[in-house]
Amino acid sequence: MEQKNGSSFTGFILLGFSDRPQLERRVLFVVLLIFYLLTLLGNTTIIALSRLDPHLHTPMYFFLSNLSFLDLCYTTSTVPQLLVHLRGADKSISFGGCVAQLFVSLWLGSTECILLGVMAFDRYAAVCRPLHYTVIMHPRLCALMASASWFTGFTNSSLQTVLIFLLPLCGKNKIDHFFCEIPPLLKLACVDTTVIESEVFSVCVIVLLIPVALITFSYGQIVRAVLRIKSAAGQRKAFGTCGSHFTVVSLFYGTGIYIYLQPSNNYSQDQGKFISLFYTIVTPMVNPVIYTLRNKDVMGAMKKKTL
Repeated sequence: MEQKNGSSFTGFILLGFSDRPQLERRVLFVVLLIFYLLTLLGNTTIIALSRLDPHLHTPMYFFLSNLSFLDLCYTTSTVPQLLVHLRGADKSISFGGCVAQLFVSLWLGSTECILLGVMAFDRYAAVCRPLHYTVIMHPRLCALMASASWFTGFTNSSLQTVLIFLLPLCGKNKIDHFFCEIPPLLKLACVDTTVIESEVFSVCVIVLLIPVALITFSYGQIVRAVLRIKSAAGQRKAFGTCGSHFTVVSLFYGTGIYIYLQPSNNYSQDQGKFISLFYTIVTPMVNPVIYTLRNKDVMGAMKKKTL
């Protein structure tokens, strides 16, 4: 971002939750610290179990370990800084730090969009093509799809980060948010952002289109296959293999669509902050819990490693 007044620009001020009473900020600090530690513990456990237990060396857990690593990085890109700002008087972030933070958060968020679509396809192959599952989900294909998810996220993030930071600021440097994110950054611009908003919206839709189409197709086929199963127990088992993933998809896409696909004139700054808190800390924290509680393989692996 450039400044039209020609003065030197050193960085931004993240207002975050500074308008809240001190007691609320202290409570928020404690809650977020606990959530962050649980996020580190849960996702690290998933990654470790997926690597250490031979029974978990399957495509499903390969993608799940990718998701856990992604969630670890995503949370760490924003929460530690927020914790520091909640306890200290300095709310600043350098220009380079803001660029890096936006780039990393967009990269990881976009990657998760694609990865959840890939994981839906994996569940489709497991439920609808069980006899050919190991052939379809070959390790090379799994590695290729995971790599494609990360690369697509990287490309999308690069494009959107450049678009956002080309906007002139005219001396504005106070971001009404707890980290550098697109909606509050757009509000700093001193020019009409309609074109940029349209371009960002179009990129978001394109990135979402592939995984949403894959998820819709996969679950449509899964429902059809399950309804053909005669026994209720068989149907519950089939749906059980997909329940965890569908819950995670609902949490992630629900909050992401609220933040990025609504018109800017409908964007509420306060609501945006708390929705952002939800998908930057709550969702990464509950993902391991959802997969663990609904998965006998993971629970069994945990018991074996703790005995």
